[in-house]
Amino acid sequence: MAGGSQDSEPAPSSGWRRLAWFVAIWAAGVSALGVAAWLFRLFMDAIGMRG
Repeated sequence: MAGGSQDSEPAPSSGWRRLAWFVAIWAAGVSALGVAAWLFRLFMDAIGMRG
């Protein structure tokens, strides 16, 4: 095998990048729950279940 290291593992990500991904995934999850709750509320209002 010619030249260089044999390991082709990528360099570890920086902590900031991991934190950014965590925040993005968390925000997407919270947003998805918000949309689901809003749609559920619209459905309940449509069938006459008002709170």
